Amino acid sequence: MKEEKIKELLNKINNDVKIAIYGDFCLDAYWTLDPKGSEISVETGLHAEAVASHKYSLGGASNVVANLAALKPAAVKLFGVKGNDIFAQEMVRQLNDLGVDTSGLVTQDENFDTYTFSKRILDGEEQPRIDFGFYNKRSEETDKQIIKNIRAAIGDIDVILLNQQVPGSITNEMFIDDLNKLIADFPSKTFILDSRHYAEKFNNVSLKLNDLEVARLNGESGEHFSTDQIEKFAKALYEKNKKPVFITRGAKGLLACDSTGVYTIQGIQLLKHIDTVGAGDTAFSAIATALAGGANLQEVINFANFAAAVTVQKLFQTGVAYPDEVYTVGSDPDYVYQPELAEDIRQAKYSGNTEIEICCNIDTLITGKIKHAVFDHDGTTSVLREGWEKVMEPVMVKAVLGDQYDTVDEDTYQKVVIQSQEFIEKTTGIQTIVQMELLIDMVRYFGFVPEDKILDKFGYKAIYNDALMKMVNQREAKLRSGELTVDDFAVKNAIELLHELHERGITLYLASGTDVDDVKNEAEAMGYADLFNGGIYGSVGDVSKYSKKMVIDNIITSNNLHGAELITFGDGPVEIRECRKQEGITVGVASDEIRRHGLNIEKRTRLIKAGADFIIPDFSQYKQLFKILFD
Repeated sequence: MKEEKIKELLNKINNDVKIAIYGDFCLDAYWTLDPKGSEISVETGLHAEAVASHKYSLGGASNVVANLAALKPAAVKLFGVKGNDIFAQEMVRQLNDLGVDTSGLVTQDENFDTYTFSKRILDGEEQPRIDFGFYNKRSEETDKQIIKNIRAAIGDIDVILLNQQVPGSITNEMFIDDLNKLIADFPSKTFILDSRHYAEKFNNVSLKLNDLEVARLNGESGEHFSTDQIEKFAKALYEKNKKPVFITRGAKGLLACDSTGVYTIQGIQLLKHIDTVGAGDTAFSAIATALAGGANLQEVINFANFAAAVTVQKLFQTGVAYPDEVYTVGSDPDYVYQPELAEDIRQAKYSGNTEIEICCNIDTLITGKIKHAVFDHDGTTSVLREGWEKVMEPVMVKAVLGDQYDTVDEDTYQKVVIQSQEFIEKTTGIQTIVQMELLIDMVRYFGFVPEDKILDKFGYKAIYNDALMKMVNQREAKLRSGELTVDDFAVKNAIELLHELHERGITLYLASGTDVDDVKNEAEAMGYADLFNGGIYGSVGDVSKYSKKMVIDNIITSNNLHGAELITFGDGPVEIRECRKQEGITVGVASDEIRRHGLNIEKRTRLIKAGADFIIPDFSQYKQLFKILFD
């Protein structure tokens, strides 16, 4: 989705789009308990629980409203029911603060408590929840008034969302019949349904579902379904209802289906810690506003994908996505490609009897035009830094735990270790200074280190670099002394491949996330620095002045290249992803850095997700690879 289209759609939403929503409007309560302040009740002799602090936020359909309001449509109208209680007062106050029209909310005085989910927090851990409203019984008068309110306002509305989340919230099923009649009376209006419990009872509505829900509506049970299965389920529902179907698929993105076909968009790779709570509400809101804004189905799911990617990065809150945030993510998204292939090596297809895995459509790949080649360094051609992950991991764990490193309980320690390992896997290939910026976020997330003791990115980088360079310097010393040779630190046949590319007249570039002086020194030590006639690039400590993206973009623009004239080799997702964005050819080097040959399964997974056209374990079969690339 082009940046101009995102801007155009956001402007359309802001100026013209009018949205209505019927749903289960809820309030989330957070009560932080303080056992120190508790006392024994004189009257009962029971131990009271003192509340140190309490706060309230919008939940259920109210959170969908918050997401709608964040996207700044011209108008948002609400239809539903609330109790006559203090929770309703707080919920309506917060809704009114969003600038939405709450006049369509019906107050039922008896047999109805505003849906409220009270989450008690003790020592940072959530205790059994206290829920209000689960014995509600909506009266027939309430239901009729809701329908009447919708009918009165519908002429001025572009899209109507129907959002049902609470079990048993529709106590009179005649309400659904009446709503179906209303929908039938306005065939030109778009209704979108997101219902956990009644989806099969509604007619003439577009459906917003997840994988498990669309499977259930097709009579299937289970936990995991392939993209092919989800496409089949979506088509079946479309043929049944003749209305668009939207499937939110978490990390796998979104899928949509209508009379023109099936549309998909990949999930987005995010480096930060994420929280997926509320992402479905964000996607639902974005789908509705984009449809109302005149977007086609592909644009709709793109837009929803960007919005959901914003909210999952907002921790300790049910986040919303604002227009500028959606635009930022949509301007340069990092997509996750072929996750099913990446996670299941049984699906791998190889070129002949080689170990060269073909991950692209080889029939449409343009070959024989390569003029420039970009190489990552560590793990791609050189293993001088093999084991850097094991150096970074304890640095991260100690940074996160601070003074509690030696005393923290085992469960917490293991949580930090696992998150550090996941972080390292996600960020392989990016500059060390960027990794340290993200480490600071992780330190704050866990909260063991006081703010005034958190180092800046340069401080953490210095600790890591000092530990790493001790190892690298020892290896370089053995190279200089002759105890070891470059073959002991080169990925199998990497040097031979570099020489042959150079002889073919291909301009070579070396681009690393390591400090530039260190990259140059290590390339000299390996004996191939002079082959990189396009330049050797590395971190300069300022992300605004260097990144692999900048190098690749500059090569494209400076040389007026087109797609397949550029090839990138790398064992990290960053260089593969950036070359893929430019429609260049991408070769993922899933190297085993200890043996210097053979396949690393974990690398294969992340390289395919980054967009690799080919996966090789090393360069031992580079001549066969060249036949594909050049012949």
